[in-house]
Order: sequence, then C-alpha cells, then structure tokens
Amino acid sequence: MRVLLIEDEPYLGQAVQEQVAADGHAVDWVKRLDEGEAALRAVDYGLVLLDLHLPDGRGLDFLKTMRRGGDPRPVIILTARDQISDRIEGLNAGADDYLVKPFDLDELSARVMAVSRRYAGNPNPLITFGDVKIDKADRRAWLGDRPVDLTKREWAIMDLLTQRATAVISKEQIEEALYAFGSEIESNTVEVHISRLRKKLGRDAIQTLRGVGYRLGSA
Repeated sequence: MRVLLIEDEPYLGQAVQEQVAADGHAVDWVKRLDEGEAALRAVDYGLVLLDLHLPDGRGLDFLKTMRRGGDPRPVIILTARDQISDRIEGLNAGADDYLVKPFDLDELSARVMAVSRRYAGNPNPLITFGDVKIDKADRRAWLGDRPVDLTKREWAIMDLLTQRATAVISKEQIEEALYAFGSEIESNTVEVHISRLRKKLGRDAIQTLRGVGYRLGSA
C-alpha cells in the first residue's frame, strides 16, 4: 500500500515514515497541505496520515474538502489535540481513526492495518487462497505449512492483491506502490517481483491477465 503522510514536525515525520516503511508500505512525506493536495491528485494512495496543524492551514479543513469532493480514501488523524470534542469533530469530518500525540509507533502500525482492512471490506487479517496463507497483521506468509519470507516490495504487491481478492490490479498501480521505496522503476520491475512471488508462493498464486493486470490465482 502507498501511504501519504502530511506532517510538518521533522522528528515525528521521520519516525512515522520509517515505521510505516518498515511495515512494508511505500510512504510519501509532505509538510504542507498544498503539497498534500497535489500529491493526492497525482497518486492513488491507499491511506492518508494527516496532522491537523500545518503551516498553510488546518488539516480538518483539508479533510472536509476531501470528503465534500467525494474522495473516499481512508484518513487517520495525527494530532496533539486530545479533547473528546476534538476527536468527535475529526471523526464527524470524515476521519477513519484518530491518534493523539505522542503515540506508540506500534499502535500506529496496528491502526494503519486495521483501517486498510476495513476500507477493503475484509476486517479479517488472515487471507487464504489455494495453498497460501497470508497474515497481514503479523506480516507472515505460508505455502502449506512452510513459512515463506517476503521482502518489503513483495509485501507491497501482496497488500494490493489481497485488498480485493477478485479485483484485477494493473501494472501501473503496482508501480505506484513500489515507487516511493526510493528506487527507479524499470520497465520489467513488476514482472520481476511477480516472478519471484510465484517462485515463493507457487506458480498459480498470482494470475496474469494480459494487457489488464494481475490478481490472486484463486480469484
């Protein structure tokens, strides 16, 4: 999953970016609302982490504008405002969750995963297809009874494929999810990672629809 972080505090922003990236997600970090608005227009993010006080305005107004424009992407608010009334206002504005600073980074990881599962319509973190089992909460995978190690980029692809098991994910969507890891995307990058996933999870784990994209093999 590709995540947009809108946060102007340098130390917190760096800590959040490193934590979410360590969980296998690609993260783009911006420090202003106008930069966040431009990023949302350009990239199909799976989730937004939003501070409420930015140099160029209020995160709450930014969120309200998103929702009024019909943008359904899940948003988790990160803020130092800890009054119950503040939480209610944020949730009523369209936030999917609310974390009060300072927060535990492991709790952030859990909330990101929980919100993304709800958004995908499957709150169960355990996904099973064919002989493959994926535990998205603990970032573990098995082929039959044998554990399988996946890289961050492989997890990013599996996140996309398992969000909607019957949906076809395009090559461009996968490229977007991988791009923020800081490496250039070559023309065959997606094919290389798909090939490696098939070697680890079985040839039939991922199905190719030529000219369209990829989906889980048992879809």
